[in-house]
Amino acid sequence: MRQLRLIVLLTPLILGACGDSAAPGGNGGGGGPGGSGKYDVTITRTSLGIPHIRAGDYASLGYGYGYAFAEDNLCVLQEDLVTIRGERARYFGRDGSYTIIPNGVTANNVDSDFFWRFAADETRLAPTRDNTLPEFKQVTAGFVDGYNRYIRELKAGAHPGRHAACADADWLFEISEDDMYRRYLRLALIASSSVFINEIANARPLLALSKSGEPTAEQKRAALEADPGPLRYFTELRGRRFGSNMYALGPEATQDGSRMLFGNPHFPWTGPERLYVAHATIPGELDIMGSSLYGVPAILIGFNDHFAWSHTVSTAYRFTFYELTLNPLNPLQYIYDGEIRDIEQVPITIEVLEADGTISQESRTLYRSHFGPMLVLEASGIPVLGWTPLKAYTLRDANAENDRLINQFARWNQAQSLDEFIRLHGEILGIPWVNTVATGPGGQAYYGDVSVVPNVPDGKVTLCQAVPLHAVVQQLVPGLPVLDGSRADCEWDTDPDAPAPGIFGPGNLPKLLRADWVGNFNDSYWLTNPAEPITGFARIIGDEETERTLRTRLGIRQIQQRLDGSDGLPGTGFTLPLLQQVVLSSRIYSAELAQQTVLDEICPDASGDAVSACAALARWDARANLDSTGAHVWREFWFVLSGNRGGTGGSYWATPFSADDPVNTPRDLDADQAAVRDAFEAGVAAVAASGFAFDAPLREIQHPLAIEDDIPIFGGQFFEGAFTIADSDPLDANGYEVEYGNSYIHTVTWDEDGVHAEGFVTYSQSTDPASPHFADFTREYSAKRWHKFPFTPEEIAADRIREYRLSE
Repeated sequence: MRQLRLIVLLTPLILGACGDSAAPGGNGGGGGPGGSGKYDVTITRTSLGIPHIRAGDYASLGYGYGYAFAEDNLCVLQEDLVTIRGERARYFGRDGSYTIIPNGVTANNVDSDFFWRFAADETRLAPTRDNTLPEFKQVTAGFVDGYNRYIRELKAGAHPGRHAACADADWLFEISEDDMYRRYLRLALIASSSVFINEIANARPLLALSKSGEPTAEQKRAALEADPGPLRYFTELRGRRFGSNMYALGPEATQDGSRMLFGNPHFPWTGPERLYVAHATIPGELDIMGSSLYGVPAILIGFNDHFAWSHTVSTAYRFTFYELTLNPLNPLQYIYDGEIRDIEQVPITIEVLEADGTISQESRTLYRSHFGPMLVLEASGIPVLGWTPLKAYTLRDANAENDRLINQFARWNQAQSLDEFIRLHGEILGIPWVNTVATGPGGQAYYGDVSVVPNVPDGKVTLCQAVPLHAVVQQLVPGLPVLDGSRADCEWDTDPDAPAPGIFGPGNLPKLLRADWVGNFNDSYWLTNPAEPITGFARIIGDEETERTLRTRLGIRQIQQRLDGSDGLPGTGFTLPLLQQVVLSSRIYSAELAQQTVLDEICPDASGDAVSACAALARWDARANLDSTGAHVWREFWFVLSGNRGGTGGSYWATPFSADDPVNTPRDLDADQAAVRDAFEAGVAAVAASGFAFDAPLREIQHPLAIEDDIPIFGGQFFEGAFTIADSDPLDANGYEVEYGNSYIHTVTWDEDGVHAEGFVTYSQSTDPASPHFADFTREYSAKRWHKFPFTPEEIAADRIREYRLSE
C-alpha cells in the first residue's frame, strides 16, 4: 500500500478557526524533498478559499491541484466523469437525463451513454493522450492521484459532513487518467459534436421513403424556422448564455500609460462548466494564477508578472455538415469520387440500472463516415438532415481532431513574455472555440480569433455547397456550410502555416494589435476596435458589416465614453478603480436608447397597472444595480419586444442599422408601432402577475438559483443590452433566479512591483454546501467588494487561512 505523509503547517487552533474541512490524514512515509516519494506539494489557502499550489515538479503540482479541487467540487466533477465514461444509465437509471448546460442539449441517460462511448472511444482519446506535452501528462497523472487520495480519505471518514451528494454513492469511485483525457475532449466538443448528442446517438438508415416522399426544401426551411432543434445553440444561445466580455487596454487608454486587462466569461452558475480559481507555482518553471473549467489542471484565463489574458466565445463554426450520396442498393454505403465506401458500423453495449434495481444490457449500432459521425436531424417532425435510401448526412468536427488543446494552455502557463504568448497562440493553434485578448507590461493590446476553424474558404462553399440543403441551413444559421460529400475536392483545405490538416492557419485568422484597446463581447471580430475594423475573412469565421448586439455596442461605448470623458467619471482614460466601476456599472443600453421615448410617448396613455409601471420607470436609473427600482419592469417589456434575441434584428427602431455607424445604429424606438405598445402591456402584465411591486428594488427580486437565496445579485440580461450579466428565466413569483452570467472576473495591471489583480468568483469556489467557501465569494460580489488576488509569497502569507503539505 502506498504510504502517505502530511505535515500540517498551521496549528489546530487556526485550522478550526478557518472553518474548513478537517486536514487530510496520513500514516507517515517516504515523501518529501530529498526523499524517494512520488509527490511533494504545499497548498496554501487564502481568504475565500483560493488554493495556491507550490511544487517542485509537474507531477506534484497536479497532485496538489487534484486534491484541492476535490476538497471543493468533488461531486460535480465526478458526475461529469461518469457521464463521459458512458455510465449514466448504469448509475442513475434509464429514466434520467443530463444537460450540457452551455449548449442547452438534454439527452436521456441511455442516449448520452451511447454518444459518449462513441465520441470518446479509444481512437478519439489516443491522439490527445499521446500528444500531450510530457510535463502535462505528469500534471494529469498527478491530478488523478491527488483526486483519488481525497476520495479514499472521504470514504474512510476523514472529512465528516462533506460532499453529502456523493460521499456514499456507488458512483463515487477512483478515476483514471483516461477519465481526464475524456474530460479534455468533452470540453473541446461543447460547440460542435456534443450539440448533436441525440441526433448522432439515434441516427439510423431509412430503408424506404414514406408515402409522402422526401420533404421539399421549403418544407425543411419552414420546419427549422418553427423548431431549430439543436441548431438553437447557434441561433439563440451562443453569445447569450455561453458568452463573455473582455477588454485589453494599451498605454493610450490608461491615465498613466500602464496596461490593463478585464476578463469576464459568462458561464453557468451550476454544473461542471463553472470556473475554479487557483495559483500554480513551480519555481523556475511557471508561476500562473487564474481560473480553469472544472477538471482541467491548467490555467485557462489568467495572469502573471508578464501578461494576462481572457476569452469570449467566438462566432466561428467548428464543424461542417457533409451530404452523402448513397449506393441506392445499400444505405450503408456512399459514393466518394466515383468509388463506393462503407459507412463504418460501431456496435456499442451499455449497462442500464432498471427500476427494480437490476442491471440490464442494451446494445445499439452507431455509424461513422470517413468525415465523422452520421446524424439524423429532425425539426417539427420533418427529417431536415435525414437518412433516406438516396442521401444521408455526416459531420466533420475540427475539435474532435484537435489534440493540442491542453498543450496550448500548458505552454501559455509556462510562457515568460507577452510576445511569447502571442507567438504560441498561432504556433500551437489549439484554442477550441474562443476569442482571446491579452496584454502585459510594455506591450500592446492584442486580439485574436486564432482558434480551430475548418478551412472552408467562401469560394469552396460556393463550389461545394450541397444543393438545396446548404441554402436551407443558411436561412437559419448563416455561415454554417453543408458541403457535397461525394467529391474529394470538397474536403477541407490546409494552410501551409497550420499545425494540423484541415484548419485555417494563423495567417488566415483575424488578429489585431493596438496601442489603445481591443475588446470582444461575442459578436464577430469585425468591430474589435471600430477605429480599425477587421475584414476579409471567411464567412465560417464570422460576419462583417452586420448589426452588433446591444451588449457589444455598450461594451464599445463604455470604452469610447471613458476615453473622451463623457461618462461622468473623473478625467479621461482608465485607472484600475475606474475600470472596475465601468465594468460593474450595470448599465442597460436599451434603456439608454429608449426609456425616455417610452415615458414621453407611451406612458401618457397609460391606465391601470401601466400607471404604476410608468411611475417606476420615471424614477428608474436605467441600471440593474441592487437599489435600482423598476429595472424588472423594463426587462419584462424588452423581453417581449426583442423576442429574447439579444437586441438585434428588431423592426422597432426608426433609424435602421448602418455599417457606416455600427456602434450607434439602430436607434430611436418607434413607439407608434402596435408591437411596441403591445410589448409594453405584456411586460406590465408579467410584473403584475409576479406579485412584485412595480417600484421594487432589484435586491428584493434577483438572487442565485443554486447558492444561498438571501444573497441579492445585481446585473441585467443580454437581450436588454446589459453588460453586467445575471441571466435567468423570465420573472415569476420567485423573482429572477440567476443561473448564468458573470462568473470569474479579473481586472489586471502591472507596476514596478509586478502584477496586481483583483476580481471575483461570483458563485464562489465550492459547490459543497458544507464548505465555508460555498457562498462567501458570492456575498463579496453582491457587495461589489473587489478581492485582491494574492500573488507574491508575501501577499499569500499575509492572507493565509490554512496551509498543508501533501506527499506520497
